[in-house]
Amino acid sequence: MEIPVYDLNDGTELPVVGFGTVGLQGTDGLEAILSAIGAGYRLLDTAVNYGNEMTVGEAVRRSGVPRPEFRVTSKLPGRHHAYDDAIVSTHESLGRLGLDHIDLHLIHWPNPKRDLYAEAWRALVDLQRDGHVVSIGVSNFTAEHLDRIMDTSGVVPAVNQIEMHPYFPQEELRAVHDSLGIRTVAWSPLAKAKALFEEDSVRNAAENHGVSPAQVVLRWHFQLGAVPIPKSSVPEHQLVNGDIFDFELSDDEMAAITGLGREDGRLFDGDPNEHYEM
Repeated sequence: MEIPVYDLNDGTELPVVGFGTVGLQGTDGLEAILSAIGAGYRLLDTAVNYGNEMTVGEAVRRSGVPRPEFRVTSKLPGRHHAYDDAIVSTHESLGRLGLDHIDLHLIHWPNPKRDLYAEAWRALVDLQRDGHVVSIGVSNFTAEHLDRIMDTSGVVPAVNQIEMHPYFPQEELRAVHDSLGIRTVAWSPLAKAKALFEEDSVRNAAENHGVSPAQVVLRWHFQLGAVPIPKSSVPEHQLVNGDIFDFELSDDEMAAITGLGREDGRLFDGDPNEHYEM
């Protein structure tokens, strides 16, 4: 499976579809990640709070795929936002991953009530300067949070990883990203898959193109310029999820899927202005 890449604003590249690893731990998790690598995925998404950085690093080493082909993403947790803590936390992530650099390191949540995310961003900027991290970005940041870190650092994040799916298409924030040259990465890109796959707009598009509902939704992400990071431990699903480049959704199909968006479309109470992540 050949997955194309996007150019990021810092001169690096990112595959247009990645592989999410939340919940993949131990022997079964390792086998699932190795299966995904074998299928062709090169963007592997982990985090300190997923508790599986060691597993992801082991999969990279066991895969036989040259290290430069991978884009390994990890995320700084809320409890490590203070500058010195962020520096130490990132080195600990490198140790657990068993890698000499992290390809893309993100602030996992802004935790604005604690108000240390600008300090955490300054740490990532310095870690990038020193070569420990190749690209830096954020996750679950609003436009206001983005303005704050750019104003204080002069550095634009390469990506903002956000909840995004047809029930929550994030049109306003994606427009902000586009204006700033920030690449949107979508977590939970398939939402509540069973319910989403039964929607007429998704089911009809799948029938029109002879593909699965999952492929339709992931193609929707791709045509919007977002990077979805679906997760599956089933090899057949891993292959299907990455096989989205041989068909194209029409403008009407795209609009109908985007039209599924609703105000209460979040999967949980994850308002970045209120959510607190340790």
